[in-house]
Amino acid sequence: MTTHQQDRFEAAEERQIAMSILMETFAEAELDGLDEDSMTQAALFVAFQKLVSCYGEDAVATFAERLPERVRHGEFSVMTRQ
Repeated sequence: MTTHQQDRFEAAEERQIAMSILMETFAEAELDGLDEDSMTQAALFVAFQKLVSCYGEDAVATFAERLPERVRHGEFSVMTRQ
């Protein structure tokens, strides 16, 4: 495995761990009585704040422009599309 491949693997693994932590946080918030929709919207807001902080408004706006197509193609769907 090349260094580049190893870096990509490690980054993917780190993202998976982060997603697991977020899913646990959502589950705990639901147990505490917080509405899932409120948590989801807050998480998106914080995520976009962090993205803008890291990459700037223009880069994040370009990223966001591609979101409708990605959503429509099922990239964020939990269930397998039929």
